[in-house]
Amino acid sequence: MKRNTKINLLLLLAVAALAVLPLALGLGDHKKEPFTGADAEAETAITELKPDYEPWFSPLYEPPSGEIESALFALQAALGAGVLAYYFGLRRGRRQGEQRALERESDDTLAGTAGKSAAERD
Repeated sequence: MKRNTKINLLLLLAVAALAVLPLALGLGDHKKEPFTGADAEAETAITELKPDYEPWFSPLYEPPSGEIESALFALQAALGAGVLAYYFGLRRGRRQGEQRALERESDDTLAGTAGKSAAERD
């Protein structure tokens, strides 16, 4: 098995463990909403520490429901992943194209000198 394949399998296993372990261990079972976002957790902590706290500003757009908010977050994550995948694919394609061009150039150079006699090369 290639080294890159081993690394990819280990990374895949780590991602799967990060996704499954919190559920399997029951983390967050004591909460009403166990897997809320960091914003909701921060808001709860702030209101517990300072009940008279007033935010500096309000959001530009507040989705009508949690499902729409989750869908917009998923869309944002998918767009970001798409941009990153495009960038890394483009870089890899360019690098492979450069390698192929160098290989063709070296093959052409070798083929050109191999066809000539010793007298022609001098």
